[in-house]
Amino acid sequence: MRSLLSSFAATLVCCSVGLNAAEPAEPSARTPNILWLIAEDLCPSSLSCYGNKDISTPHLDQLASEGTRYTRAYTTAPVCSSSRSAFNTGMYQTSIGAQNHRSHRGDGYALPAGVKVIPEWLQQAGYFSTNLSQLPASFGFNVTAKTDWNFTLSAPAFQPCEWAELPARSPFLAQLNFTETHRPLHDSGKVDPRKVTLPPYYPDHPITRQDWAAFLDDVLELDRKVGVILKELNTAGLADDTIVIFMADHGEAQVRAKQFLYEEGLNIPLIIRWPKNFPAPSQITPGTVDDRLIEAIDLAPTLLNSAGLPKPDGMQGRNFLGAQAEAARQFAFGARDRCDETVFRMRTVRDERYRYIHNFTPQVPFLQANYYKEHFYPVWNLLKQLHAQGRLTPAQDALCQPSMPKEELYDLDTDPFEIHNLAESDKPEHRAALHKLRTALDQWIEETQDQGRVFETPQVISSQTVKH
Repeated sequence: MRSLLSSFAATLVCCSVGLNAAEPAEPSARTPNILWLIAEDLCPSSLSCYGNKDISTPHLDQLASEGTRYTRAYTTAPVCSSSRSAFNTGMYQTSIGAQNHRSHRGDGYALPAGVKVIPEWLQQAGYFSTNLSQLPASFGFNVTAKTDWNFTLSAPAFQPCEWAELPARSPFLAQLNFTETHRPLHDSGKVDPRKVTLPPYYPDHPITRQDWAAFLDDVLELDRKVGVILKELNTAGLADDTIVIFMADHGEAQVRAKQFLYEEGLNIPLIIRWPKNFPAPSQITPGTVDDRLIEAIDLAPTLLNSAGLPKPDGMQGRNFLGAQAEAARQFAFGARDRCDETVFRMRTVRDERYRYIHNFTPQVPFLQANYYKEHFYPVWNLLKQLHAQGRLTPAQDALCQPSMPKEELYDLDTDPFEIHNLAESDKPEHRAALHKLRTALDQWIEETQDQGRVFETPQVISSQTVKH
């Protein structure tokens, strides 16, 4: 496995630009700082700049008005550790053995040869890299310094630093991670449960409404904290020299979203604001919307490019900004493997219109036992109760069946909530889409050497119950 990259890099599209790990690049004369804001468990549809009508997120809306907002950005895994392992390396988690949630904790598992995390690459361009946790008292809050990687590095990727030290550390990569929208929710009572808009696959019930309102409460608090950070960045005199990136690690903390491969689990907000003191790439214009398919792993080569570094050999992400931008993606892929003690193997691909899901473990139910979901997602248990009482609609009851369909196909143009499975449709356009996406997914599994084809041992799986 240590030779993983050399065995398949040649088969990947646009992945060889030539930065050898043993040959550090010459530091650029002047490059922008990077402030990387990472939310947890959040979908674009929860922000007013992406169309949410139930709440207002003015600070993120302002950031979007000053930069570019991406509508089709997708994480490659719907759970934090696998997703973060992927987008911090620019590699699919399934290619580097990081596909199982919170795997390799304490066993010394290392990345394949030639694979590094973004902070390590940027240090070759003279960057100072830090993952902040303690913020000045005037901010009124701290952040988490979360990494949650399913591998062990030989040396720390981030250096300790205080916010006040950042001006002297330029160029810097400063990462801030926010806990809001990750369960347990805080629920300050600002959002009226009676007025929230529920998707059709959840029952319209007081428990659902209260839970949804609590989630949106956390979105409001996240937006407030982002506003504080952006204000302080300006006060420190750094805003005009700093690229600001806002994103989430994966989709929202709801029953059918986090840990699953529907839009709600994989589609993430992504906003990029370019600093005034550096020429912006042609693809970045204040107030614009970019509908290209972007994978979260594409941030790695894109950030390296902004620092004047070429893409490393074998990196699977694609640079999407600047004169060196690579060809736009035709497909966005995703994978779900073991999460805590619960074993699934699911793979998905979407193009501009359709999403296809292949369930490799269809014999198990969607709502199979999971301590985390059962104890922190009240709608998870509500679904089971209402199913037993025969009080669910077909779209809601689909989650309660004893097994899952082997294949799912959804037309996202006409069915954005993904409740009408077209995998058995006889319509020629649906059959063509099924064949196209099934073929693309099968090819991706082979070309990227998907390691999820081999399951963990029963001993490993049985030890993974996580009581958050």
